[in-house]
Amino acid sequence: MDWLNFFLADVRDGLGPYLAIYLLAVHQWQPASIGLVMSLAGIAALVAQTPAGALIDRTPAKRAVVVIAALLVTGSCLLLPLMASFSLVALTQTISALAGSVFAPAIAAISLGITGPKAFTRRMGRNESFNHAGNAFSALLAGGLAYLYGPVVVFYLMAVMTVASIIAVSRIPAAAIDHQVARGLGHGPAGDAAPAGFKLLLHNRTLLLFAVCCALFHLANAAMLPLVSQKLSQVDLRLATPLTSACIVAAQLVMVPMALLVGAKAEHWGRKPFLLVGFLILPLRGALYVVSDNPFWLVGVQLLDGIGAGIFGALFPIIVKDLTEGTGRFNVSLGALTAIFGLGAALSPGIAGLVVQSSGYDAAFLTLAGIAAVAFVLVLVALPETHPRSSDTPTVMPTPAGN
Repeated sequence: MDWLNFFLADVRDGLGPYLAIYLLAVHQWQPASIGLVMSLAGIAALVAQTPAGALIDRTPAKRAVVVIAALLVTGSCLLLPLMASFSLVALTQTISALAGSVFAPAIAAISLGITGPKAFTRRMGRNESFNHAGNAFSALLAGGLAYLYGPVVVFYLMAVMTVASIIAVSRIPAAAIDHQVARGLGHGPAGDAAPAGFKLLLHNRTLLLFAVCCALFHLANAAMLPLVSQKLSQVDLRLATPLTSACIVAAQLVMVPMALLVGAKAEHWGRKPFLLVGFLILPLRGALYVVSDNPFWLVGVQLLDGIGAGIFGALFPIIVKDLTEGTGRFNVSLGALTAIFGLGAALSPGIAGLVVQSSGYDAAFLTLAGIAAVAFVLVLVALPETHPRSSDTPTVMPTPAGN
């Protein structure tokens, strides 16, 4: 699992901010067009999230799903240098986004199926720490190789990481995964209960409120790094990819200890204190980006992303597990919430791109910071502690409703 998370880190998010650099530097696309392609891919991903979670709940072939998805993501990105039209680029990135939608529920399900709920928090902290370490490693390679050979090299680096991911997932014994536990049911006789009906999940107000908070978080967060990449491209086009890699590496190196801290302490300190810190960092980061256009300042501010995203990434599946334990709907709930916050992430680049064209980069960063501030206030005043030992957490009990 450690190596799978390490190597899959470069594959699961596709090209990410490198897509913006590639389209801007190689094809001279406008920021609004870049944002639209990224938004279309994001919308495709969010439509697929809930079905992807349902698939992972049902299938015992979770490892095979990871392999197929990794091949589709990489194949779609490898085709990108062969095309320049808006429609074809949008098509390849949509396919990549659709395939990538299975990674989060698949990794979470495999982890829960191996460890069980009691050790899941620590395992997710470890998953996220290796994921961030893998992102930092691949970003360092991408930055160095792109400086020497151009931005197209990131496509081939992804192919290498895909092969390594396939080897890693094949080394996980199939028998080690309890597929009933992996979907949020109990082990043994407790796992024979029917999964809860979907309507019961829709009546879980804490789950729905958490979904809204996540959507606002990603509406504010998703466009920030692509905007920084575009600003860096205007300063020095040749250094844009290496400096973007430096931003990613800086954040990922901070995310590693943050994820480990969540995994080690969230059982003792609770979930909400960590969540508040993660949500507070985002508006601060958006406001600080407007202070200076100096590349070193921008890379330095990106360190704050390591705190916010490191905490959120580790806590997200843990909180969903808290709120769905015993229902048998863990992965479909994870997929549904990922779809909801994916809506925010999909809209973010398009909104930011329009603001950039009308009012400039500073206005876009301040707009995103304002959205992030609303999300923080909502977490502070409305979201209860979700730890199972908290009396504030509404309990969702399974019912013998059909699938």
